[in-house]
Order: sequence, then structure tokens, then C-alpha cells
Amino acid sequence: MKLLFATGNRGKLREAREILAPMVEVLGTADLGITAEAEETALTLKENSVIKARFIHGLTGLDCFADDTGLEVDALGGAPGVHAARFAQDIARRDGLPLPPDHDFGANIDALLRELEKHPGEPRTARFRSVVTLLLGGECHFFEGTLEGRIAYSRSGSGGFGYDPVFIADEYPDLSVSELPEDVKNSISHRGKALRAMAEWLKNCYYPGV
Repeated sequence: MKLLFATGNRGKLREAREILAPMVEVLGTADLGITAEAEETALTLKENSVIKARFIHGLTGLDCFADDTGLEVDALGGAPGVHAARFAQDIARRDGLPLPPDHDFGANIDALLRELEKHPGEPRTARFRSVVTLLLGGECHFFEGTLEGRIAYSRSGSGGFGYDPVFIADEYPDLSVSELPEDVKNSISHRGKALRAMAEWLKNCYYPGV
């Protein structure tokens, strides 16, 4: 089975290929020369993942899947949430500052740490939440995964992507997610949990008894 993953992010693509192999051959948008991206205009992770899946299916006609991920920080009332990828821009607009580039996670991390400085003494508990939409035969199927943890006071590690340098998972309280070996990170990650749920569903539907 071949599925197109609606992402150009090499880290996400590598994670999906490791989890879904050998049952699924995962293609990325770059494999098909696709550079266009859907506009993520929805207010929920689920709706955004549907938008991305339907967009890439509309371009290719292929069975595909897409994910959307948010970071929920309790001290910030659940922010940045669905706006995790453009959090720094949201804060800049609020404060009347020049806008950083879209999806600039260095700026996003800086904005997150600055916002948390305004809440001294409050728990820095947080979670990543991912929703994967599988668009198969014209129907959408949904899978969700979460990773509980807390936000560190500074960056550490060089692996991973996004907010990984400042996120400390409950399972490994002495290391940021960026410092975890890739196989360990994949075994606990929010997206990995959603993808494994999808893999189990596909196995039960298409490869029962295997």
C-alpha cells in the first residue's frame, strides 16, 4: 500500500516511514514535486488536518494522510494550541512588533519562554497533541496522540524539530525531547502514537491475522 503524507517536513516523513514500514510505503510531497501548501484556517487540530488531507488529495487524487499538532501550555490557558507554528507572529501582532517569518520555531520558542516568564511560580506543565487524518477511498479516519510533559527554562539538545528543545517529556524528566535518541523519541511522541494507532487500524482492516 502507498500513502502520500501531506508534509514537506523531513523529520515528520522519516518518523512516519519508520512507524508504517513495511506495511505502507510513505511518499512525501517533495517526492511528487509538490510545493503548494494548504491554508490552515480552522480552529481545531482535527479540522486543520482534514483541510491538509483534502487539499493534497485534490492535487493528486491519491490516498493520503495529514497531521496537525498543537502545544498546550497550562499556564498560558492552553496556548499556543492550534497556533503553535505561528505563535511568535501572534504575540508580535498583539504587542505591535515586527512579524517574524512563518513557522520560525526559533522565534516561537523565544516567544513561549518570554510568555512563561510572566507566570512565575505556576506549573510549566504542557502537552503536545497530534491529530492524523487518513483520507482513504474518499473517507476520513481520525487518530490522536498526546505527549505529556513540561516546558524547560532554556533550550537543550540539537535533535528533533519545533518545540523539542524546550519540551521535557514525563517519561524522560532529565532530558529535552531534542536530546532523546530518535528511536526513543518516536516511541513516545504524540505523532508517533497517532501514527501507530493508524497503523494498527490499517493492519486490522487490510492485513487481519498478520
